[in-house]
Amino acid sequence: MQQQKSFLGEETKGRLYLVPTPIGNLDDMTFRALKVLKTVDLILAEDTRHTQKLLNHFEIDKPQKSFHKYNTQERIPEVLSLLESGKDLAQVSDAGMPVISDPGSELVQACLEADIPVIPLPGANAALTGLIASGLKSEAFTFIGFLAKKAKDRRQQLTAYQNAGETLIIYESPYRISQTIDTAIEVFGPDRPACVVRELTKSYEEFNRGTLAELDAYYQENPVVKGEICFYIEGNPHPKTASEQLQAGIDHLPLKGQVEWWMEEGKLSSKEAIKKVAKNKGLKKQEVYQAYHEIGGEAP
Repeated sequence: MQQQKSFLGEETKGRLYLVPTPIGNLDDMTFRALKVLKTVDLILAEDTRHTQKLLNHFEIDKPQKSFHKYNTQERIPEVLSLLESGKDLAQVSDAGMPVISDPGSELVQACLEADIPVIPLPGANAALTGLIASGLKSEAFTFIGFLAKKAKDRRQQLTAYQNAGETLIIYESPYRISQTIDTAIEVFGPDRPACVVRELTKSYEEFNRGTLAELDAYYQENPVVKGEICFYIEGNPHPKTASEQLQAGIDHLPLKGQVEWWMEEGKLSSKEAIKKVAKNKGLKKQEVYQAYHEIGGEAP
């Protein structure tokens, strides 16, 4: 195990600060984030031109170095060397919380392996900001992030959550939101409650709440969509148990075949398998017994 005491250890090494930036409204920048950006030795930015506008707005004069998904492996040794020498660094993404659907996780891991403190700051995050006003259940949720670009791959991704009881959080391109809603209808059905949030914290902030079918109809009539999108889908209100999911996967088999499946895959005796199938199907054991032993023909 590794224990990090963020502010009580020896200060022989520098610290890596993970600093959230506004997702739209500059007033969402925290006092602490500004203080850190003013005091660190270097800022690692996803896009230095974008971050420079933020620094100029708050009159912060600090050097930057680019750190994005295309130069991560090249940059990490250089960044570690600076931190090892005692320099404090801040990492920011273009908007919101760094590392979440943005570069940074590999750098965090490298720092931890080198016993360099990693200090996270709280701040703006699109996924949670939209969730709490979506009108959907927020007690439990799963953050999926960006889906695949191809429809087949998106369908496969969403199908993995078909039985999930928690709200799903998805980042999506405004150019694909209509297609993604169509895929969600295929997987979850048209009546599943959902919410599409556009341009959070900005002047054009917009919430569209309704069933997947209602959202689909809206975007068919309004195909031109702009801005950053968060897509929320409520979880399955009646998730199946593991046993029910297994049963659903073999429902296409005749009763005799289902008994044989449980005997082989579940390592059950024929008596136990007959009892299992009868319980899962809501049938009498005698009915399944007769079907398995082919007494009087196959039961329905």
